[in-house]
Amino acid sequence: MRTIRVLVVDDHPVVRTGLIAMLAAEPDIEVVGEGGSGTEAIRLAALLTPDVVLMDLRMPGMDGVAATKVIAATSPAPRVVVVTTYDTDSDILRAVEAGATGYLLKDTPRQQMADAVRAAARGETVLAPPVAAKLMDRMRGGPSDLLTARELEVIGLVGAGLTNADVGRRLFISEATVKTHLIRVFAKLGVDDRTAAVTTAMARGIIPPP
Repeated sequence: MRTIRVLVVDDHPVVRTGLIAMLAAEPDIEVVGEGGSGTEAIRLAALLTPDVVLMDLRMPGMDGVAATKVIAATSPAPRVVVVTTYDTDSDILRAVEAGATGYLLKDTPRQQMADAVRAAARGETVLAPPVAAKLMDRMRGGPSDLLTARELEVIGLVGAGLTNADVGRRLFISEATVKTHLIRVFAKLGVDDRTAAVTTAMARGIIPPP
């Protein structure tokens, strides 16, 4: 069983301790380091080569979005999952557009947090259900499944089994842009992961079955 290496970044030591404790019981997850700022996140990500970085959004100095953008541009880049108390639309989209693989809230239950780390390590986009619901509410104004042409292309390729990186190469867009399109698809379909998005899109006839 491969162990997933995790770096925890938050400017509050109590929060870092809590996150580390939540993951300590998982046999396939190992917290390899912790930091308190965006600058430390960049340094430790390069030094420790984690698979997943749990990143606070708002920290003094360099914030989580700026740090995520730098880390996501490295190669090989760890997956960054924002873990925050803030769930505003602008914060969510800023984080995803910077390259974050997911967006969770700090009150996420332990098992859900662990499952999100595993999903992120596989390259899947992860959203806390309240975040998905907020995005869906924001985008209501027409049919909830009214996808743009690009969103249809993205979910169609995901339904065909392609990874985010594969979709980006096929459509000549960045992986971060693919994630942004998927976040919007999740919101419009009222789901919070790629599997549910594909299943729902097929059930509604938006994309063909495999």
